[in-house]
Parts: sequence; structure tokens; C-alpha cells
Amino acid sequence: MAQAVMARPKAPLIRHTKLLINNEWVEPADGGSFETYNPATGESIAEVAAASAKDVDRAVKAARRAVEEGPWSTMDAADRGRLMYRLADLIEREAAELAALESYNCGKTITDSKGDLEGVVNTLRYYAGWADKVEGRTIPVRGSFLSYTLRRPVGVIGQIIPWNFPLLMLAWKWGPALACGNTIVMKPAEQTPLTALRVGALAIEAGFPPGVVNLVNGFGETTGAAIVAHADVDKIAFTGHVDTAKIIQRQAAETLKRTTFELGGKSPNVIFADCDLDEAVAGAFHAIYFHGGQCCTAGSRLFVEQSIKDEFVERLAAKAVQRKLGDPLDPATEQGPQVSQEQLDKILGYVELGEKQGAKRVVGGDRFGDRGFYVEPTIFDDVKDDMAIARDEIFGPVVSVLPFRDLDEVVPRANDTKYGLAAAVWTKNIDKAHLFAEKVKAGTVWVNCYHVVDTNTPFGGFKMSGQGRENGEAALEHYSEIKTVTVKLGSS
Repeated sequence: MAQAVMARPKAPLIRHTKLLINNEWVEPADGGSFETYNPATGESIAEVAAASAKDVDRAVKAARRAVEEGPWSTMDAADRGRLMYRLADLIEREAAELAALESYNCGKTITDSKGDLEGVVNTLRYYAGWADKVEGRTIPVRGSFLSYTLRRPVGVIGQIIPWNFPLLMLAWKWGPALACGNTIVMKPAEQTPLTALRVGALAIEAGFPPGVVNLVNGFGETTGAAIVAHADVDKIAFTGHVDTAKIIQRQAAETLKRTTFELGGKSPNVIFADCDLDEAVAGAFHAIYFHGGQCCTAGSRLFVEQSIKDEFVERLAAKAVQRKLGDPLDPATEQGPQVSQEQLDKILGYVELGEKQGAKRVVGGDRFGDRGFYVEPTIFDDVKDDMAIARDEIFGPVVSVLPFRDLDEVVPRANDTKYGLAAAVWTKNIDKAHLFAEKVKAGTVWVNCYHVVDTNTPFGGFKMSGQGRENGEAALEHYSEIKTVTVKLGSS
């Protein structure tokens, strides 16, 4: 039977470009706005409301009322979970429209956007199930006392998400925060605000009380800074660039806010000669070119054992030149554009720098087409560990190939980076795989696979790749406070 060909989705509708505060769509106090673009063409999609510090204050006050006085504060945990299940159902109902809107605004292929929507729904359902299972403990203590702990919401959570996975990062942040009973003031990335606004409308439809979820679009220097500086925001959860995290941490120190960060990476992807070569080539290809390299776990440092390095590069290059770039809404497209002109210029700048520093450009490295922000899949050989392309997070479809001799040599080289988000190893030797996994400094280690991230498993980084963990039970620790209660039993 012939396989059905997926039709190109219709152009998505742009429904909301105001701010969502207290379950109302409102204009910004000072009338500010900015343009959001289609990265496949470079053309403006819509004018989006930009929140000022006054708007952030309105949102924080609404969130504070909701967490302390409104129906959300007294709602049974199981009922919170039911609202989250309802939201997941509504997102699933609107998945086709949301996937098209995601691809339209951030350049992700429609295939990848549909995959992200599955992750969004799974994440919300996973944490909906946790809502009535965030439990305390009874603790034996000396004397005639009963001691137990309660877990309570942290309070008002400021959440700032990136542009590469707009919907998925929203779900990763909303899920544990709502399950624990917190309220949210979120700033979507200025490049990709549209799907968050659509999900905000679905949250209202699901029945979330006013003030529980607030969306304030804008720029990091203004809207984001106002969220971080606000004295009534209890915690900041940020995903993005390490330099921005440093600024947030300094600003958050003024009010001693709790912070969690999921930041960048320069992930080592290590290929031993005893691997399954076909699987390793396909895995390395996926590791770097998934979403055009715009992934913080991208396997951008490709360590290949010397004896197979030339063959491996040849096979990887043959796949790279066959990759189909084009309209992200076309189901046949394998790689969409980079998100912005800024990112395009940054990536091409690193290509130029790599050649200047002596690396060999094997394939790619040029802009693709004359419309939109496309970059060809790029491979550099003859790369040294101290070159900029091997040390800096490029966040594009550029991989650096670095030869090595054995496990003892490659582990310290893999760890020679300020980052520690992810790593991978390809080998049929189980001892070698486990030794590498133990010694490499990374929050996630993949063995004979790559980019396998599940809602149930903790995700986060070592060193400058972040603080704290998202996903799984681990995320609940960052969205709840432990309270100890001790009761005297009987007379003294």
C-alpha cells in the first residue's frame, strides 16, 4: 500500500497579540509593540504588544492574588490536576493549528513541530498526574513530639523561555509550577511569542482561574528585567544563553529570588571504532542538524576515533549535501531556516572564523537561497580543541570533527569546556560505554543514541550549562517549599 503524503498545512491564524493578564487580553500600558517575523521569508507576521514594567507589575499582582486569595489557592490538588488534563486535551485538539503556528514563527519543520506538540501534551499530562502526589513526610524525632513536613507552593514564578522550542519549553515550565500550586508570569521569547499566546487562550478555556497564568511579551532588557527585579516574584526559571543567566542571577540577588537555569552546551559526541558505523553516522547527523543545530544539546563537537575518522567524515558529508532545506510548512522539508538574521550572521561569522583559524571546511557553510535565514549543513575537519568553532556555542548547523586515539585521551578533552549539558558515546563495548558515562561531566549522557529526552527523566546541566533540573520528579523540588511542623504530644 502506498504511504499517504502529508499535505502542507494552511497558513495559521494570528489570534492574539495583546498581553494576557488576569485572564484578560489587555493592551500594554504605554502602547509599546514589536514585530515578529517568519524566518523562512524574513517578512513580518504581526505586531505584538510589548509589556512595560507597569504591565509586569499588573501581572505579578494578579498572580499574587491568585496564589494567596483566589480559588486557585484553596483548590484541591486533584482539581488542579484535572484543569491541567483539560488543558492538555485542548492543546491536543488544536495540535494541527499550533504546529503550523510554531513552524511559521520559529522556522521549525512541520514534522518537528508535530513532534514537539506530542511532548507538550505528554508533559502536561505527566505533571497533572503529580498534582495530588506532592507529599510531605512524617519524621521520627526525640521526645514526645510529632514532626512532619508539608510541601507548599513557592508562590509567584517568573518564567522566561527561549525561541528554539517555544511550546515545549512552555510546557516544561508550566507543568511542575502548576502541579505544585504556583502562579506564573511568563515572558515568551520576543522572536517567537505567538504559540504561547494561543495556549494562554486555551488555558482560559480550560477553566484556570484569573491570575494563575499571565503572559507578558517583550524584550529581555525591559520586560524580562522587570520580572526579575520585581520584589513580589519568588522564583525565576530561565532557559537561554549563559550570559543572560549571569545578568539574571546578579539582579535576582537583590531580592534573594530562587533561580533555576537551563543554559547552553558544547556537547561532545564520541564515536569509537567499534561502533555500529551506520547507526553512528545517522546518529551524529541527527545530533547536529536536528532543528538546524538550534538545540542546546546539539552534538557540535564530534570526536571520532582516528582509525575511522576519514570514512566517517566522508559518509557524514554525503548525507549533509542531500539534506533538503526549504519551506518549514512543507512536509518534505528536512531543515528549516535559522530563527533570525542575527543568528544567520552569527553562524556565518563562525564559519569564516573556523577557516581563518585553519580548520578545513568539508561541506556547507554558505547561506542557502536568497530569502529567509537558511544555512547549509556544515562540516569542519582538521579542527583543534582550542579553535573558536570547537569551544563556542554556535547554535547552528555546524559540526567540528576532532580525532582521538582512545578513551583515556578523549574523556579529558570532552570535559575541556565550560559547558556540561549533554554528551554521547557510540560503541559496542559495554565497559567503555559505562566508563565514559561515569567520567564525562554532563547532565545527560546518551549511549548509542542522541536527543532522546523524556518527560519522566531529569534534564539539566553541569558547570555553566545550568542550575537545577527540569522534567521528572526532580523539577517538583524547585517549585515547592518544605515546611516542618512539630506538635507536642501530651503534657510535659
